[in-house]
Amino acid sequence: MNKAQLIEAIAKDAKMPKTEAKRALEAIVTSTTKALGKGDRVALVGFGSFSVSKRAARMGRNPQTGKAIKIAAKKVVKFKAGAELTKKVK
Repeated sequence: MNKAQLIEAIAKDAKMPKTEAKRALEAIVTSTTKALGKGDRVALVGFGSFSVSKRAARMGRNPQTGKAIKIAAKKVVKFKAGAELTKKVK
């Protein structure tokens, strides 16, 4: 499902115009992005939680040459599915 399909599904389920559904989805994405940018955790009960984790610097290999390369440390976003979502997917 892409963004346009998600907007259409939200509009249909919430019985609202697509323009309002689009604004609502964009607000959720913006708010979540800002919270994660500050290092906060975003939890949606029954759905799951988003958090930021630090990944340490490490050594890797260039797959074409086999030469060792240094991979810099960075922050990554993690998602852990909630129990209710996990149950419905199985």
